[in-house]
Amino acid sequence: MLLDPFEKIVANLPYGDGFKFVDHILEMDDNHVIGVYRFRESEYFYKHHFLQNPVTPGVMLIECMAQIGLACLGTYLNKNNTQSLDFIFNESHVVFNSIVKPGTAVIVSARKEYFRFGKLKCLVKMMDENEKKIAEGWVSGMIIKSDETVK
Repeated sequence: MLLDPFEKIVANLPYGDGFKFVDHILEMDDNHVIGVYRFRESEYFYKHHFLQNPVTPGVMLIECMAQIGLACLGTYLNKNNTQSLDFIFNESHVVFNSIVKPGTAVIVSARKEYFRFGKLKCLVKMMDENEKKIAEGWVSGMIIKSDETVK
């Protein structure tokens, strides 16, 4: 079975199943991406993050926004690069408006603010499946060749 280009990007992200927060990409072009992820009730962090009333840690929400907004869009923008790429998250400013309970599907939209010299910065927004705003802000990261070392 052949994967469409968006499915191929998600399948080749450099994260294991326990740390991949992208289920699929709805749309993407040189300036934006929209992706979806469902925070499953079986996620490992729910056992430990508020024992009687589990919620998704904010750092996992930011990671989801970064994987969709930086890793997926960055891969797309580097579509002519034949080398394997890694992604280094380096900065964010995110304001949270709501919590995410186990089982919630989130929709992340990211708009490229700039992409130059291997650095990508995106404005990001996360909504739940009922279009309630969860968070918004910006994330940035660097795209490097897999064999480069970070100093």
